[in-house]
Amino acid sequence: MQMSEITETGLAEKQGTRLQAYLAHCGVASRRASEKIITDGRVTVNGATVTELGTKVQPGDRVCVDGKPVTLEEKKRYILLNKPAGYVCSQSDEKGRDVAVDLLKSTYSERLYNVGRLDMYSEGAILFTNDGDFAARLSHPSAEIEKEYIVSTVTPLPHPVAERFERGVRIDGVFYKARRAEITGEREMRVVLIEGKNREIRRVFENAGVIIRSLVRVRIGCIQLDNLAQGSFRELSAQEVKNLLALCKNR
Repeated sequence: MQMSEITETGLAEKQGTRLQAYLAHCGVASRRASEKIITDGRVTVNGATVTELGTKVQPGDRVCVDGKPVTLEEKKRYILLNKPAGYVCSQSDEKGRDVAVDLLKSTYSERLYNVGRLDMYSEGAILFTNDGDFAARLSHPSAEIEKEYIVSTVTPLPHPVAERFERGVRIDGVFYKARRAEITGEREMRVVLIEGKNREIRRVFENAGVIIRSLVRVRIGCIQLDNLAQGSFRELSAQEVKNLLALCKNR
């Protein structure tokens, strides 16, 4: 995929852009998330509410989300954050909890949203971007991007936990399977997932009667957390973005 800048001229040359793609290029959300925003009736084009996903946006059209104008962002951002525990991965939280994207707002003016999620109590690597195409490619299960975690436990690990996780285990009708699971210490395991269902590691460990002390994501594809401090972040290089996209099986 060509990581080119999206400009008004480029949109004009395409004789209109689908509304969900336009919202993604504006940094509102990924294309898939933008589709729901549209069908929920939150988007207007030139003052008229639009709920049809096939609607085309032309250069000069005024597009608003929740009454606020959105415009194409000139610079695409790709940011790695070391998320501390206690932060949720969403644009806002109705319960008043801390939101991970807020850690970036004093540095970046662009609308940024997380690529995938980490649950509130998990820590470590998570990507933020305003590039909807990039987010959609990486977060789709067909990309098969590896995510690596270090799990520390309160009690010693029974060895069958790793073996069962690699073979696959069904819990409450949901099948969980790690690409790799390796016990690296009496109370530590390294787990590699390629899909990462909701709270997958926690559910497998709970099912085995093991209490997790900490759960840290240390790698996303070729992007390592390394020594990035908790709450700190850095921008990915152009080469890192290219390398991540090259890993996607859905390219």
